[in-house]
Amino acid sequence: MDKSRCLAQPCAMHYRPPRIATRALILQDDRLLLVNAYAGQKSDLWCAPGGGVNPGHSLPDNLRREVHEETGLSITVGPPVLVNEFHDPTHGFHQIEVFFRCTLSSSGTLDPAWRDPEGIVNRRAWFSRADLATIRVKPDSIAAAAWGATMLYDPLERIVP
Repeated sequence: MDKSRCLAQPCAMHYRPPRIATRALILQDDRLLLVNAYAGQKSDLWCAPGGGVNPGHSLPDNLRREVHEETGLSITVGPPVLVNEFHDPTHGFHQIEVFFRCTLSSSGTLDPAWRDPEGIVNRRAWFSRADLATIRVKPDSIAAAAWGATMLYDPLERIVP
């Protein structure tokens, strides 16, 4: 197989195994909690809190840990409502994300003194559905999943740099 061709288009030789992540859809007062997970505010892209799955822990356990690290909040994990796939064919990145409907088991007040221990999440905020039209957010189906009632599958959406 010609490796130069792999740089221009998807190629099995270029891909790594998919990464699995969990994300929380948390609504409070009809507003969705989102985070900006780009160290140093390198991007204006917002997403639901969550992250990579550690082997040997359930998806809900991973999600509770990630949400607490990224927001300082404690949650109760409900049912899954969206499976989303991101990929970047130029770098071979492929992530499968399972979004769960969650509720707060602590106050929804975001402590301004909070800091992500890993230094990745730099902003956290509550957004109305109308607000989502004014920001860059991924995945594209996040509003339908957060405010909808059915399970969604969003296949292989190209990642945004």
